[in-house]
Amino acid sequence: MTKDRKPEGPRQQFGDVAPALVGYSEDVLFGQVWEDPDLSPRDRSLITVAGLITGGSGEQLAFHLGKARENGVSDKELIATITHMAFYAGWPKAMSALTAARSVLAS
Repeated sequence: MTKDRKPEGPRQQFGDVAPALVGYSEDVLFGQVWEDPDLSPRDRSLITVAGLITGGSGEQLAFHLGKARENGVSDKELIATITHMAFYAGWPKAMSALTAARSVLAS
């Protein structure tokens, strides 16, 4: 992927295979849940990053680290979150999260 190209969204990646899941992702998850005013986008991003680290979901983590930055989370705060999660989610998961963070924070 070039620097000028945005990553493909769910519709481009999976629309032909799972259109209903894509619709839920776009309409419910990002259309309703992420827009719920009870949590700020910044807080929601930190929670999501922590949850993805806990679940070992590295493929999704890179996208959400970028989204966290867009939502006002600093690089220093992201690294602190990963470090903190090492003690709750496990060292290997935190180290894997650093692999995703290295490429995101470098861009």
